[in-house]
Amino acid sequence: MGEPLLDFGEVMRRLRAECPWKAEQTHRSLARFLLEETHETIEAIDTGDPDHLREELGDLLLQVYFHAVIAEESGAFTLDDVARGITEKMLRRNPHVFGAPEGTAPMDAAAVNDAWQEIKATEKAREHVTDGLPPTLPALLHADKVLDRRAREGSVVLPPTGDDADLGDRLLGLVAEARAADRDPEQALRDAVRRLLER
Repeated sequence: MGEPLLDFGEVMRRLRAECPWKAEQTHRSLARFLLEETHETIEAIDTGDPDHLREELGDLLLQVYFHAVIAEESGAFTLDDVARGITEKMLRRNPHVFGAPEGTAPMDAAAVNDAWQEIKATEKAREHVTDGLPPTLPALLHADKVLDRRAREGSVVLPPTGDDADLGDRLLGLVAEARAADRDPEQALRDAVRRLLER
């Protein structure tokens, strides 16, 4: 499994050295492509086509390698540092897999998520519910994350949802409704739009 990844790292280093366009790119200039490839990967997931998903995951991996090679050139960090960091994070945040004493009762998915969030909270000191939430998140996802964090703080405030409520409050109410039903509001809306387009 490792050789194709190592080979691709060498391909990216050579492209940075020999391709004029790639040589002049920066983290900032590539940001739009990272966003675009992320959206194309989500589209591929929605199609259910494994070949399409494989291709788009490759394009997304290209962005990861591209950024890592740029950072490597400046001495900031390497691709190995990226892999090492995410490996350490997974080991740390999944003690039910990598650190549970033998005979420990298995956890269900909800308990695993709660444990993950608790570990994450100890690692990242946050003073406000929106700390660490990128302002560029899609609005439904942003609302979902804020409601999740408020719930974890024990301070859920549900917006008014009647006909005379503000449109934004009604939309936020629908996100709360999706959360209560254990549904992803972003995915639910994408699915609804797809059904509309198929009519």
